[in-house]
Amino acid sequence: MAADSERRHLLHVFSTFAVGGPQIRFIQLANRLGRTYRHTVLAMDGDTAAADRLDPALDCTVRGLNVVKGGAVSSGNLRTFRGVLAAEAPDVLLTYNWGSIEWALANRLPPSRRHLHFEDGFGPDEASGRQIPRRVWMRRLALTGGKTRVIVPSQVLYDIATKVWRLSPRRVIYIPNGIDCDRFAAPADAAQNAAASLVIGSVGALRAEKNLGRLLTAVAALPADLEPQVVIVGDGPARPGLEETAKSLGLADRVRFTGRMSAPETILPSFDVFAMSSDTEQMPVGLIEAMAAGRAVVATDVGDIRSMVAEANRPYVVPLGDDAAYGRALEELLRDPALRARLGADNAAKARATYDEATMVATYDRLFAGA
Repeated sequence: MAADSERRHLLHVFSTFAVGGPQIRFIQLANRLGRTYRHTVLAMDGDTAAADRLDPALDCTVRGLNVVKGGAVSSGNLRTFRGVLAAEAPDVLLTYNWGSIEWALANRLPPSRRHLHFEDGFGPDEASGRQIPRRVWMRRLALTGGKTRVIVPSQVLYDIATKVWRLSPRRVIYIPNGIDCDRFAAPADAAQNAAASLVIGSVGALRAEKNLGRLLTAVAALPADLEPQVVIVGDGPARPGLEETAKSLGLADRVRFTGRMSAPETILPSFDVFAMSSDTEQMPVGLIEAMAAGRAVVATDVGDIRSMVAEANRPYVVPLGDDAAYGRALEELLRDPALRARLGADNAAKARATYDEATMVATYDRLFAGA
């Protein structure tokens, strides 16, 4: 390991450092790489809630940054960002998703830093591949600096970056997400696995684009002899509306909201079916975790989900918008425990063979080091 003064300094810019997919991946990488690098993390909205998941032994500073966000590029923000870059003097600037795009633009002015920009997916305003023209043009402008490379975790995003944003394929790097499969292969915690009835579970941030209302509506329409329980792990702005939806559908006594869980591996194995009902995804880490836990999956066909699950599970990844097919997929799996077991075993094998954490960490280590 390099001496403290010789370690590369990585400056990470997030629109928010609340708990979410890109934040969890960064934490996963930083914790595994230890003190190989020095990290500074900036949260543009001041929310640093994910910081408590970082290993305290890391050389890592996390702080908020007072940024005024609007609908257009701000010259004031660009000056602020240039000032931060000069003061921090990072070896690498790392920016995450659309909310940090002004940093990519600021870095095009000399002297520029080596720059890695991560794109993980879209909110509801760009769901299902819809691209806002001004954002397309901004990405073309901001992400074509000579020292910029764009990192994507899904083949769908790779196609968007190269064909819609028209970035050179030499500039775009596909790195699939990975997890510690051994961690998620552990048995369910006994306290979490006490339910006597069938359980449909979901794990993730509760945001509009996750459309968990679709899942609740499908559960309410299942035949009366099934009546599964629903466990929703996560939190976010959509939670109050989902709680109201559960009540209005007569599901209040069958839907449990756990809030955020730092150890989803303790509850995933207690699910009979893992469900995703999103309008937009790319390569969801929660899905890989469920696969590693040996769960059968019902999901909407968005992003890379169909190619991620084992081949035998693909008939239960249904077209987006075909809510009747989504309900039929849930019912079929709930009625067939042997099928669930086979699909779960296939998914676990696929996760271990394809989405191993060690491969992902080694790839990012080379990238951060300049390879």
